Amino acid sequence: MASENNIALTITFIDSELTSEELNDEAVRLLEELSDRNDIESADRVRDPNPPDGNKSIGGFLTGLLKADVSPANAMKVLGFLGDRLGSKPISVEAEVDGVKMKFSAYSQEEATFAMDKIQAFIDKNKKG
Repeated sequence: MASENNIALTITFIDSELTSEELNDEAVRLLEELSDRNDIESADRVRDPNPPDGNKSIGGFLTGLLKADVSPANAMKVLGFLGDRLGSKPISVEAEVDGVKMKFSAYSQEEATFAMDKIQAFIDKNKKG
């Protein structure tokens, strides 16, 4: 769970050309990369809060979605990494700072750069201390 001072980033792969399995593969690859970084407080897939009836899987996750918690001091580095790493992939990124949320979708490198800049400005405006 995110610390009160951390920024929660939710990243969703939204490429309509990919199957659910391919979207999940993208999320798993990104999770592995985020887990190797020192500037990420925590990162994990997002569990499905309402799994289908009869689902026996304990690890039911939402398709193509993951969440990362980042300290305000590392937010710019992490957003830069995400923009570079995901710029060519259709994604949606939501940032939450002290209960206030902002969400952007990007379908190109230019849109990803714009979105990451807007999210950084949002974080700077809403972080306390």
